[in-house]
Amino acid sequence: MEIELVLLFFGVALLYATAGFGGGSSYLAIMALFGLSMLALRPIALLCNIVVVSGNLWIFWRNGHLNLKKTAPVALAGIPMAFVGGYWKLSEQTFFILLGFSLIAAALAMWIQARPLSQKSDQQSVLPAGANLGIGSGLGLLAGLTGIGGGIFLSPVLHLIRWDKPKVIAAAASFFIFCQSVAGIGGQLAQGAKIEWQLIFPLLIAVWLGGQLGVRATTSRFSQILVRNLTALLVFYAGFNILWRYL
Repeated sequence: MEIELVLLFFGVALLYATAGFGGGSSYLAIMALFGLSMLALRPIALLCNIVVVSGNLWIFWRNGHLNLKKTAPVALAGIPMAFVGGYWKLSEQTFFILLGFSLIAAALAMWIQARPLSQKSDQQSVLPAGANLGIGSGLGLLAGLTGIGGGIFLSPVLHLIRWDKPKVIAAAASFFIFCQSVAGIGGQLAQGAKIEWQLIFPLLIAVWLGGQLGVRATTSRFSQILVRNLTALLVFYAGFNILWRYL
């Protein structure tokens, strides 16, 4: 295990946890740049997502920011498709092409994410039932196929429609990522995937430490801009580099 990889995972978890994300897009980007195989990428990203957002959820729940009544419909809608995505066998070329486009889309989502709501804002909205099903299913499938938990796409949508306060949205993103990542791992295990614990364990320790530090930071406009700007270029570059090699 290269120490650079461990340190990068720690830094990603630290930054992403401040906004309620698991960091799957950046873990995948880093591993792709390090040349890890397709079979290693998905379980590592999903397990790291689970570790980071589990810590997030405990803090958000304890502080009263996790609104399960509003969050559960979209999160639960994605679980079956996340399992299907994890179970789905992909060729190496298909996987990396899908991953490349997904990373570029994730980078764009970070760049265009709407300005967060004020913590005092009372203007809130809800997602219609059809939107819960469509967004949850689509992002769930993406999570299972690639290892990107989906929170990085869900969060800008919730900010855009003024769904709730920033910390509540961050908690919703964490819950969504947790559900899709667990289902995605379940699909992979059912399909016969092997988890290389010797490779993964140091990375899980790194992201747990980073995530615990990050989630305790104030979820502010500064932290969200920091997450977006420090990672968007890396994610975009990795996605472009993958597509250059596999298209």
